[in-house]
Order: sequence, then structure tokens, then C-alpha cells
Amino acid sequence: MQDNYQQCSISVMDNIADPDITFDEKGICNYYYEFQESYKEKVCSGEEGEKELAEIVKKIKEDGKGKPYDCVMGLSGGVDSTYVAYLAKKYGLRPMAIHFDNGWNSELAVKNIENIVSRLGFDLHTYVINWEEFKDIQQSYLKASVVDIEAITDHAIFATLYRYAGEKGYKYILSGTNVQTENTLPKSWIHPKADHINIKAIHKKYGTVELKTFPFMDAKVKRYYQKMKGVQSVSILNYVDYNKANVKKLIQEELGWRDYGGKHYESVWTRFYQGYILPTKFKIDKRKAHLSDLIFSKQITKEQALKELEQPIYPQEVFEQDYEFVLKKFGWTDEEFQKIMAQPPRSHYDFDHEMPIDKRYPILKPIKKIYRILFPVK
Repeated sequence: MQDNYQQCSISVMDNIADPDITFDEKGICNYYYEFQESYKEKVCSGEEGEKELAEIVKKIKEDGKGKPYDCVMGLSGGVDSTYVAYLAKKYGLRPMAIHFDNGWNSELAVKNIENIVSRLGFDLHTYVINWEEFKDIQQSYLKASVVDIEAITDHAIFATLYRYAGEKGYKYILSGTNVQTENTLPKSWIHPKADHINIKAIHKKYGTVELKTFPFMDAKVKRYYQKMKGVQSVSILNYVDYNKANVKKLIQEELGWRDYGGKHYESVWTRFYQGYILPTKFKIDKRKAHLSDLIFSKQITKEQALKELEQPIYPQEVFEQDYEFVLKKFGWTDEEFQKIMAQPPRSHYDFDHEMPIDKRYPILKPIKKIYRILFPVK
């Protein structure tokens, strides 16, 4: 425990999890206030939420008239995406369920997905990533010693969903992102998921395999599909009373869903990354953020969260099994992997990254000023 240790008086976020955390005179951390602000801005539950969601559903159905489906939905088999699927069925939507297979699915995740689509009667499209390309990017991130290795998967998932929706003519993507359970994320833990330039830069430095098929969130996705074709993501969980414990019980009873034991642990890699790489190399325990959000949304108490943190972050037997599996899948020896783990962490911004065009090309700054004068924002 560090000498100047301080924990939030409301949550379990502390200055070990985030050295940049701030506290007010009551000992309340900035994440509590950020959660309250996001909740007020984005969450609309109760009767008002039902009305708002009904309007959204109406728009989705109108846009889907005469089409095989009326929207696109990502399906990982986790709690959030499973509940999105359940709500889609409840409200009479006709989504094409898309599962992104990056080679790290647990057997339980595969079974859960099968149960979900069969019981709800949805069609499933599985996008299988080119493993050699994906492995090479993951290994590049490990060699680069940057923190947000999961950004690769998130980036590819978003790109796959937007590309599919844009090419097939669907305007709406049902998303499982939500304020109630995943608002708290220190900036030092993550990097912008849509930054394709950063992925390419890190891979260019450390990669060995040419990326021919990896789905990037490039200019076509960001400008054409999103801006011109109007493809948009809808976070429908922000319009319902989303209590995680109640939802788990519901999907277990209705869909035969089985728990993974951790947030996003439907992926063997995510379990290994969050349970071993993050706490070992970066001193990050993501449970503190997830549990704090549940405290902020009044789903658990701080005492319950502290009790949860007393449990091992990674059961030894599971860790040993996963460790052997990961190294074998990567084709690395224990010595090779531990050498990488011993390297000091680096910032994503040590590598090229996405930035405003006038910052990348300073010569364009005068043009940008003229544009703002001619076309002021109203």
C-alpha cells in the first residue's frame, strides 16, 4: 500500500487504480460526479424511458419496412449484448445478430450464443477474423507495451458492425454500451477505440504479417457510413431500468444463459488480459471501475464491493490453464513472454495517432480559420 493512499469515500476507486484521480473535501472522487453527469445526460429510465424507447423502436421498424431485417446487433454472449437481444425480441425488432470471432471464444460463450439465437429466433452472422493477422496485431501491442490491447477487438467489432449495416442499408445498430455498469474508465487505462492510425502505427513498428483483411474504422466507415448514410448506434440499455443482478437471473431463466464469472470473460483473452496482464504489468484492477459503477447506480453497496475485491482476481487453476493456452496459441515460450511483460509500459501516444487534420498538417490552420468565419456554427 502506498504512503499517500486514498480511496473514494463512496466507491472503491483509488489512487492506485488511477494516479490522476481527484477527490473533493468530502473524499468523493471525480468518477462519482462524472457518473452522475453521464447518467443525467444519457439515461432515461422508468415511464419516460419507456416512451423514449418506444419512439426509437418505431423509427427502427419504419426504416426496416420491406427489408429482411430492421437493424444490426452485436452479440458476444456477455450479459449486456444478451439483454439487448432479449429486449429486441420483446419490442418486436428484427435484428441481424452479428458475432465477431477473434479466435478467443470460450466454449461457454459459443453455447450461450447458440442458446440466445435459437430461443429468440434470430439469424446469426459470424464474422471470423483472419487469425494470423489478428494474432500479429495483438503480439505487436504486447511488444509495444501499451495498455489498451483490447482496443484492437473493439475497433474491429465496431468496424464490422458499421460496414455490414452500411453495405446492407440498415441505419441502426443496437448497442450494449451503457452508463449504469460501464461509465467509469480512467483515461490512462484506454485509448480511443476508433483510432485506426494508432493500430497501424504500432503494427508497422512491431508486426510481421501484412494486414489484408483486418476491418479498420477508416475514412469510409467514419465519413461515408456514419455521416452520409446515417448509420448510428443506439444504446438501448440506457432507456431501461438496467439492474445487472436481475438481468442475469432473467436471461438465465429465459435463455439458458450461463455466467462467465467476470465482465467480458466470455473471451479467454479478455480474462487473461484483465486478470493477469493488467494487474501484473500496469497495476490495474478493472474490477474497481466496474464495481464502482454498480455502487454509483445503487445496485450494490461499497461493503459488497470491498468483499468482492478480497476475492482473487484470477483463480490460480484457471490462470495456469489460460497461461498455457495463450502462450501455445501465440507460439511463444515462457521466457519470450516474460521478457515482454518485463518491459516498462509505454503510452499509445508514443506512436502515430489520430488527430485533427490541422494539427497533423499545420499549413491547413489558416484555411480552417477562414472556413469557420464563412460557415460559423449556429
